[in-house]
Amino acid sequence: MKKYLLFIVLTLVIYKGKAQGSLNYATYGIGISASLNHPYADLKKEYDNKSYAITANYFYTPYVPIGLEFQFGKLSGGGNTVDLDRDLRRYENNYKALILHMDVQLGEVISYERNMFLNIVKNFYAGAGVGGIYNKVDVNRTQAGSNPLYTFPGKDSGVNLIVPLRFGYEFKFYNAYDQPNIRLDIGYQHNLTFGEGLDGYSDPSTKFKNNALDQYRQITVGIKVNLGGEGSYDKDIRGY
Repeated sequence: MKKYLLFIVLTLVIYKGKAQGSLNYATYGIGISASLNHPYADLKKEYDNKSYAITANYFYTPYVPIGLEFQFGKLSGGGNTVDLDRDLRRYENNYKALILHMDVQLGEVISYERNMFLNIVKNFYAGAGVGGIYNKVDVNRTQAGSNPLYTFPGKDSGVNLIVPLRFGYEFKFYNAYDQPNIRLDIGYQHNLTFGEGLDGYSDPSTKFKNNALDQYRQITVGIKVNLGGEGSYDKDIRGY
C-alpha cells in the first residue's frame, strides 16, 4: 500500500513540476502591416512606393509564427523622358500577392531566462516563404526613335512565383497572464520573383540588361494581435 501511495505522490509532484514549467499562450491571431517598397527590375530608374498587408497568423510556438499574407501595393520605374530612361520605357505595377511564410526567433533556440541581454536579442528573427504575385502592369511598349519600330516584348498581367526572405525584430507586449498578446514588428523583406512580370518587360539580354531575377525589397512596420487558441510552452516567455 505504501508503494502505491509513494507512486501517486511522485506522479503528482512530476505533474505539478511540468505544469509550473509551462505557460499557456494564444496560438491564433491576425496582423496588419505597411511597407516602403523599392523594386530591382530591368530599368535603370526605380521608385519607392507603398504596400499593405493583412496576415492570418498561427503560432507554432511563441517564437515560431506561420503567416498567410495577402499583400497589395505598387511598384514602378522608368519614365517618359530620356533622362529617366533612354528608350522611354516605364511601368507601374499595381500588384497583389498571396504568401505563406514562417519565421524563427532566437528565443526558440537560446536559453534567455533571467538574462537581460538575451531577453532583448531573443526577439530577433529570420524567415522565408513561398507564394504567388499577380502583376497588373501599365507599361510603354514602343521604343523611342527606333527604325524600324521596335515593340518591347512582355505581358501586361500574369502570375509569378515569389520567394520572400525576411529578418527583423518583434516587440512583445504582455497581458496580465504574461502572454504576448500584442506584437509590434519592424522588419526587412526581400522578395525574389521568378518570371518577367514585375516590370512587364521580357527583352532578351542581348538587347537590354536582363540577366537577373526581378525582385523588390520592403521595409515593414506591422502589428499582430493574438485572438484565441491555446498552446503551452516549456519556457517562461517573458523571461524574468
